[in-house]
Amino acid sequence: MRKVAIIGGGWTGCAAAVALSLRGASVTLFETARTLGGRARVVEINGLQLDNGQHILLGAYSETLRMMRAVGIDPDDVLLRLPLQMRYPNATGMDFTTPRVPAPLHLLVGLLRASGLKTEDKLALVRFSSAARWMGWQLHTDCSVAELLERFNQTDLLIRLMWRPLCIAALNTPPERASAKVFLNVLRDSLGANRASASDMLLPRVNLSALFPQRAASFIEQHDGQVRLGTNVGRIHRDANGWQLDIAGSTTSEKFDAVIVATQPAHAATLLDGFAETAWSTALGHEPITTCYLQYESSLALGQPFYALLDDAAEGNWGQFVFDRGQLDSTNAGLLSVVVSASTEAIELGHDPLAESIAKQLATVFRNPALLRPTWVKVISEKRATFSCTPALLRPSNDTGCEGLVIAGDYTAGDYPATLESAVRSALQAVDCLMR
Repeated sequence: MRKVAIIGGGWTGCAAAVALSLRGASVTLFETARTLGGRARVVEINGLQLDNGQHILLGAYSETLRMMRAVGIDPDDVLLRLPLQMRYPNATGMDFTTPRVPAPLHLLVGLLRASGLKTEDKLALVRFSSAARWMGWQLHTDCSVAELLERFNQTDLLIRLMWRPLCIAALNTPPERASAKVFLNVLRDSLGANRASASDMLLPRVNLSALFPQRAASFIEQHDGQVRLGTNVGRIHRDANGWQLDIAGSTTSEKFDAVIVATQPAHAATLLDGFAETAWSTALGHEPITTCYLQYESSLALGQPFYALLDDAAEGNWGQFVFDRGQLDSTNAGLLSVVVSASTEAIELGHDPLAESIAKQLATVFRNPALLRPTWVKVISEKRATFSCTPALLRPSNDTGCEGLVIAGDYTAGDYPATLESAVRSALQAVDCLMR
């Protein structure tokens, strides 16, 4: 049985550990923090178990759902499944929802029923979708999403109400500098999939650590592996018998047959120094994601679990999506979470002014003055939440060129942007690389 070390207990490391355990390897998972999940984990806020950022799973999450089932989680128990929709409160934008009919008919029916769009907008969307299918959802030369939309004559209203929000939600990068190739990959496996359910939106009903990492830890230990929290791996080195890890606070190295480095890019580059080319670590830019939690009276509820919001920096409207946490978990009654993706400009305001602006935005669009006065607020910013998904970006492969040493993470080469699905897929690719 191979003895494998996995450095990093985020979703990537947890998925890699589960996949290796299923193949009979003896796994040790090292995580510096005291909580598994990395940039998608549980935190405690005012006595509530919440997330360090609100997540929505937008279609094409096949491998993530498969790994959840592998550790004994029924996705239907922990995720609220909703059809693809882009609904704005009180006619502040479009109202578009796909019905439960076979693909691609669901998109056409949803478009015919949509309000807030003119005929020219609907025709532009059909034209874009048809052309993308004819192209096989591929581009020979990458460009920005904004350039792609201009090339296909998408209307300003459609870009503002649909394409821009989808781009920012999926890639966490504004359309002006987001990769059109990657955006088309996401659309291919969601809007363009053969099953209408592939475009569904999945909202977690439990905190992100409980959604997979905690059950993954139990699964690893049940398969004779170890999960070591609060443990920092300071250095990797190699000898004739395999790989050795220097653990902070220990005077002896620990030996393994193979190592998967599943940390953030900068830390991975440090660990890989001397073994692999790491120029990619400085080429990857980063984008922040900010979540603002606002607690109101428990009787307060929105008309549906989430809405899209029109963001406008000039008007101080920073929120892009708002979620009614009480409709996902009854213990969160009256709690709203507002997401600001690609939030560099927003967080420059400071947490208190940003929260005040978001509360004002909610009160305005929902026409409810009570939303101006939350009982408490909490702003959480992950400043390096994802890499900047820019055109023609060179992302590293899992294979370092050193036998028994691979990397994994949502930033490695793949079709998708930095999402939970991308993290899981990279983990599985890294495991396959080791097995070869």
